[in-house]
Amino acid sequence: MSRLAVVPGSFDPVTLGHLDVIERAARLFDSVHVLVVHNPDKPGGLLSADARAAVIEKAVADAGIQGRIEVAQYSAGLLADYCTQVGATALVKGLRSHTDLVYETPMAIVNEHLAGVETVFVLPKPENAQVSSTLVRQVIALGGDVTPYVPAAVLEAVRAQ
Repeated sequence: MSRLAVVPGSFDPVTLGHLDVIERAARLFDSVHVLVVHNPDKPGGLLSADARAAVIEKAVADAGIQGRIEVAQYSAGLLADYCTQVGATALVKGLRSHTDLVYETPMAIVNEHLAGVETVFVLPKPENAQVSSTLVRQVIALGGDVTPYVPAAVLEAVRAQ
């Protein structure tokens, strides 16, 4: 039986912390869908969904992350629906702090109820513990250097805009 996991997120932009979670998921599961989802609570954004998906594909390749990884986009419904459609058995989420756990726990419970999909939480490497896409967007907007926090593919995409 093949075990498929979904690593969902807005990934605007993808960070080195995200890549760490994707790599861990690829080691734990037979295949992984990295799913760029539309989050209605996050208006606008740095990159379009298409650009985010392209950046993730390049970043995963550049990082040499092994495993069957597919990058997809989804904005048509519940994450649980996507998991059911593709036959996913798990969601993989990174937790940076107790705040993330408080935010993610209700969603994990509902996703298990709606689709029978388990949520697997992974802790960050210390160097990624405080990095978020929101923080990266703010630093970029103010002209700061985000090189320590994002893969080169993000820097290339931002410069190309």
